[in-house]
Amino acid sequence: MPSWPPGDGGGFLAIKGIRDVVLALVLGILLVTGHSRALGWVLLVEALAAYGDMTTVLAHHGSVATALGVHCLTATLMVVNGLLMMRETRKVVAAPATPAPQAA
Repeated sequence: MPSWPPGDGGGFLAIKGIRDVVLALVLGILLVTGHSRALGWVLLVEALAAYGDMTTVLAHHGSVATALGVHCLTATLMVVNGLLMMRETRKVVAAPATPAPQAA
């Protein structure tokens, strides 16, 4: 992306990096703790950040290939995974029936 206003854009990149690390930590915590439905919802919401990045790149005359190939693809995969995580159902397996003790 071109740097406007003039400068190296270091502040923007630092903020974006911190944001991406925090978003990943939230996903990691939900993944480790096994909250799959909450993980699905968070993936759906966090996909908005990737779609926002795509929009930012396009709005500032950045590379269309990068906007679509990196940001849009990432966001779309996050939406697909989020929907799959929310759809996941755990099947309860019934305990095997134990025969009643027999009198000897």
